Amino acid sequence: MSSMSSVAGLSKYITTLPKTKYSILGMIIISFIMGGLYYLIDFIPYGILGDIIYGGIFGLMVFGFTSIMSGALNQQTISGLNGINLKIKHSMFLSALSMTFLCLVIVVGGIISRITGWDLFLNSLLFGCVMIYGFNTLVFWATSKVRFTIAAGAGLIQPLLILAMYTLIAFLGADASFIGPVIFQITVKAIIAGIIFVLAIYAFIKVIASPFKKNLGIGVLDLLSLFIAHMNEGSNSLEGLFENMSEAIDTVVTFISFKTEEGIKALFISPSVHPGPLGDLGGSNMPTILANKFNHFTMVAHGPSTHDFNPIAVSEIDKIEETVKKGLKKVTYSPNASRFVRYNSENANIGVQFFNEGMVILSTFAPEAVDDIEFGVGLTMMAQSRSRCAVKDSVIVDCHNSFAPESGEVLPGNSEVFDLIDVIDKINPDQNKDSIKIGCWQNDMPDLDKQEGVGESGIKTMIIEVDNQRTAYVLFDSNNMEIGFRQEIMDAVKDLDIDEIEVMTTDTHTVNTISRGYNPIGIAKRQRIIEYVRESIQEALKDLEKVEVGTGTEKIRNLNTFGPNNSTELISTISSVVAVSKIIAPVLLITALLIVFMWIFFGGL
Repeated sequence: MSSMSSVAGLSKYITTLPKTKYSILGMIIISFIMGGLYYLIDFIPYGILGDIIYGGIFGLMVFGFTSIMSGALNQQTISGLNGINLKIKHSMFLSALSMTFLCLVIVVGGIISRITGWDLFLNSLLFGCVMIYGFNTLVFWATSKVRFTIAAGAGLIQPLLILAMYTLIAFLGADASFIGPVIFQITVKAIIAGIIFVLAIYAFIKVIASPFKKNLGIGVLDLLSLFIAHMNEGSNSLEGLFENMSEAIDTVVTFISFKTEEGIKALFISPSVHPGPLGDLGGSNMPTILANKFNHFTMVAHGPSTHDFNPIAVSEIDKIEETVKKGLKKVTYSPNASRFVRYNSENANIGVQFFNEGMVILSTFAPEAVDDIEFGVGLTMMAQSRSRCAVKDSVIVDCHNSFAPESGEVLPGNSEVFDLIDVIDKINPDQNKDSIKIGCWQNDMPDLDKQEGVGESGIKTMIIEVDNQRTAYVLFDSNNMEIGFRQEIMDAVKDLDIDEIEVMTTDTHTVNTISRGYNPIGIAKRQRIIEYVRESIQEALKDLEKVEVGTGTEKIRNLNTFGPNNSTELISTISSVVAVSKIIAPVLLITALLIVFMWIFFGGL
């Protein structure tokens, strides 16, 4: 599974934060409870009921109301300074989280005070405020695309409001002579402790950002901020960042065109372009976008390609469209096609059918779990099959229909490559040709969505009838298929009026913004999906009519993609940063916390 797909799994934490009203209600309840709990365990002699009431009011005023205010002010401050991503619900949740942590620090301090007899409230308050200041600064800087100085300034809002409210209450409830030393103590300790902790965070971010800037020419915080913006708002600004690390490549697109006397009835396209990286970025929704550019039934299957061939922008899909339309003008048609025949060698299984001067090879390793077939391997398959079968075009399709989390790509040197070479050598090139009929049907599967692994195009089915043999080509707009589900589908349609079936997926990465980095179809609602398959076959059978068929192969020039070098660089950079962070983060942050702790509790002011 790719690193980019793994990153997509983080999206659930971005898109499932509670609504604003729940964060506000939570701050009110938690601050009241924590205040009452502190009064119960500390030296405040109001009785149990009095401790709960007075403590609750104290907690609500010092922690609750100030945190609610900071939630609103944080959002206004960041937005006013051209920051992104921080919506009011995010800001309120951040304030609630910070307040809860601060309250826990206060309560722990109260317990220690009760045991030791020392009054640690003020020091506990300062220590907690410094920690939430650092945390808020880190969140604003990492996610809002603002400068460090702006993030550090905005991070002050919540702790300053809390300290100001505490000082006001202390002024109203204590001798005025007490206030001067308290303010001085709070100010000096807070400033020095805050500087220490925030400098540690600054140093940590700079260390992990350096490899991204040096190796890829991009800022890690820009990458993170724009990724969150895409998940929250559907913004495609991240594509602009991808341009800094893009690489122009040449690749191929192969296709089969079926036409009647009225014109083209259906297209079957297999581009060697990968539908990634995730969400709606780049080519992630390519199967739907490309299909919608044609005015007839169009299936966009998964050609041999990996994440190296992810288009950097949606606009790059136009180049595939233009190439296919240019190729369609060259196609010669005839009514000749062969029956569908299966071959296998070791774990490699292919379904082969000849169309006029070309052929299609539907490749799968099911029931074994395998991910993408690399472009170079696909080119080898094309060249070998064209040579063996004396055809002009070979349409290679990675059926992408058997997935497990540990699935690996089919790369040069893997044993699967030699299985594919061996199975192609078994193809009988002397197939009888006969007239051809096709029938088509598609359904968006409206009651299923990304949560079930179903993309925008749902299911598309084409029935191909040659020499009284009916073969169903079933294509799901999904990112691979749960291992074993292919066979379950094939078994479930044996009673229908077809002889053969192959089930494929487009490998769309639009579904990867939900629940996990990978999201194959078949994890949930299998029976409903099977009902759609049966319906689509039955409807496609009703649409059968005679056609002529032609094939084509065209080069796509200068397609801007991640590129093999940059994809490898991105993955290795992420891996190295993660490895380094595991060492540096604990050292820097724990050291800073210890220094801050010693300064606040034993600084002598």
